[in-house]
Amino acid sequence: MSSRIRKFECGNEKRKKKKRSEELKLSQKGNIHKYFSIGQTADNKQNLNSDYENQNMNNDNQNAYVETNYDEASGDDHINDQGVDAEGENSGSTVKGDDCEIGSDEHINDEGVDCDNNGDMLDIYDPRNWNTLDSKLKELLLLNGPKRDMSFKKGPKDKYQRRFVASLFTRVLPNGETCDRSWLVYSKELDKIFCFCCKLLRKGNPRGLLVSEGFCDWQHVNIRLKEHETSVEHIRNMLEWNDLCSTLKSNHTIDKVAQELLEKETNRWKHVLVRIIAAVKYFGKKTLSFRGSNEKLGEKNNGNFLGIVDMMAEFDPYIKEHVERIKNEDMRAHYLGPGIQNELITLLARAIKTPIINKIKQAKYYSVILDCTPDISHEEQMSLIIRYVDVSTSSIIIEESFLGFLNVNDTTGQGLFDVLQSELKLLDLDINDVRGQGYDNGSNMKGKHQGVQRKLLDLNSRAFYTPCGSHSLNLALCDMAKTCPKAKNFFGTIQKIYTIFANSTKRWAILKENVKGLTVKSLSATRWESRVESVKAIRFQLSDIREALLQVSESDNDCLIQSTSESLAENELGKYEFLVAIVIWYDILSVVNVVSKQLQSKNMVIDDAMKKIEDLVSFFKTYRETGFAKALESAKEIAIEMNIDPVFVRKREIIRKRHFDENQNDASSSAPQSLEESFKTNYFLRVVDQAIVSLNSRFEQYQEYEKTFGFLFTSDKLRSLEDNDLKSCCLRLEAALKHDELTYIKYQDTMSATLVNRSLKATLGQWQWKRCGLRYDPNRAATPPQGSRHG
Repeated sequence: MSSRIRKFECGNEKRKKKKRSEELKLSQKGNIHKYFSIGQTADNKQNLNSDYENQNMNNDNQNAYVETNYDEASGDDHINDQGVDAEGENSGSTVKGDDCEIGSDEHINDEGVDCDNNGDMLDIYDPRNWNTLDSKLKELLLLNGPKRDMSFKKGPKDKYQRRFVASLFTRVLPNGETCDRSWLVYSKELDKIFCFCCKLLRKGNPRGLLVSEGFCDWQHVNIRLKEHETSVEHIRNMLEWNDLCSTLKSNHTIDKVAQELLEKETNRWKHVLVRIIAAVKYFGKKTLSFRGSNEKLGEKNNGNFLGIVDMMAEFDPYIKEHVERIKNEDMRAHYLGPGIQNELITLLARAIKTPIINKIKQAKYYSVILDCTPDISHEEQMSLIIRYVDVSTSSIIIEESFLGFLNVNDTTGQGLFDVLQSELKLLDLDINDVRGQGYDNGSNMKGKHQGVQRKLLDLNSRAFYTPCGSHSLNLALCDMAKTCPKAKNFFGTIQKIYTIFANSTKRWAILKENVKGLTVKSLSATRWESRVESVKAIRFQLSDIREALLQVSESDNDCLIQSTSESLAENELGKYEFLVAIVIWYDILSVVNVVSKQLQSKNMVIDDAMKKIEDLVSFFKTYRETGFAKALESAKEIAIEMNIDPVFVRKREIIRKRHFDENQNDASSSAPQSLEESFKTNYFLRVVDQAIVSLNSRFEQYQEYEKTFGFLFTSDKLRSLEDNDLKSCCLRLEAALKHDELTYIKYQDTMSATLVNRSLKATLGQWQWKRCGLRYDPNRAATPPQGSRHG
């Protein structure tokens, strides 16, 4: 008879198999920690296993309501069976400094109190807050252990007249010895007990009230505590808690090693980025190009930026290691590419621009200065400069800040204005706060009908336009140089002398042998006032330069250079007329150059600029009367030194063919002039008269500002005004600052003329004295003290 073979295990076999599996799991619990922790982990585990065996031998004689007196003196030094100090230094203390990385968080104080998102104090030792702690705070709490109030003995009674007692913190062993339940925590606020390690280290869903919301069934508390402390999960969590404390105290955790590696790598990148940013700042300050035709380290034509990185790698260990990693292809993101360079430039520009914008907003009112120029890629670039009063410091000063170049596709007045308006909006600056605008004299900028000036004035009539004073002065000089053919030929001769010597090293050597002082210079095409240097070098070295030209005509192999040099030496530099012309132009250019430099000074204000232009016009008027005679005397001294006859030479007159209908007596109707009078009339007077006319026409805008603001410029002028005149000036100022029915200043005629006069003079006079940096005293005399700006 065949026996029946079972296909499935019976229930008894399943139970035995399950029991063996649980015993095996229990025996393997915590074994992985011996690979990571340093200390007596095995001993702790042995103590815990022996504690587990003693729990199985424990009898039921333990009474939940026996109130045992707790020995506080011995409790401070008691070490429980898990090797954790229950009431010693770790209980309620905070790990500081080098004891633990977790305890170094600045938001945790010495009492283990943290601040939540609302700024309220959060006690990490309160079981109510354990569900909201982050990983670092949990590790800190596990390291320090629970905090216990040793003075607390009994809790409040429940409806069954039962309550928590401090004797529950102590476990009575079968041999009569007592052991502290260091894992047991009582919350006075909740009147519940919790398992410290299981609540913080649990994995998965909580099992039991001790792990979740707290246990408060005081009738069955002994039974529940005994079941919990002998459970597998509790023993596992106790082992993990103990091992975690040991590894944290010795600073040998995996997280610690990983953190050290992370900090080391972070520190390395900080040093590398500091050097990269320093290189970007250096090239930005020196306006050098960054990139070349090649973008690889260690290769030719890789640009200035990568070149300086290669150079730093020879001396700096951080850059050397960084370059080696790049060459060994150990990293992909090396932060040396063009994208990072542009991003760093943008970030640096933003860091510079942000405080400037804040200063402008603090000052509220500002002026805009624009200028356009093509760059090397033939794209039109418009520079934007903001002029404002810096009130952020104790000393109030006027600042001009460059805010960048703006790409311009449409160079018409409307196109330039649209770019300006969009940029001001991007910078969060109100265009209605513009109180001044300054450009060059281009028609698209200063045009009264379609220029940027007109477009901005249509939107904001208080944005007073002022042309660039130095540019206007250059244009006045251009007008002077174009008045007659002789003036044009004069500057052509100056440039020709420079070209003769500069185009050959041999001819330049001849120049250096004969001229020991100033070197001849090329004429500037844009900065006319700087041409004084070119004229000066010839004006005071005419004899030496003439001798150098004669040597070139004798020694040079080029026939054209020979004839040109000889013609310059004999016909131009050898004539009295040229000597008089160079003396006149040097006198004019010297005075104009001084005024131009003053107009470009940082501290120049509009009333001073008006005074400089008025003085320059007065100079030309005086020079018109006396300048020619002085120029003749100076030119005569130079002619005698150069052995030149100091007389004007009459050129052969070219007889022009006349038509039959021309009057033959037209040319001879006026009395003939001498050569000297002809030179004065047709050259000197035309140049000087053109200078006066150009200065008055190109700076006529200053006269308008004189009418509007002139009475505020000086305290003497303010105090000297009559009542009616002062009232008229105030009304003009009110009208000039009025826009769309908005008035920023208001003149109210509510007093008599005398009182109005005194009040306005006192108020405006006080403002004027403050502007001078002095203290105003209305009882003092009108004349400022010596040494002041208006003294």
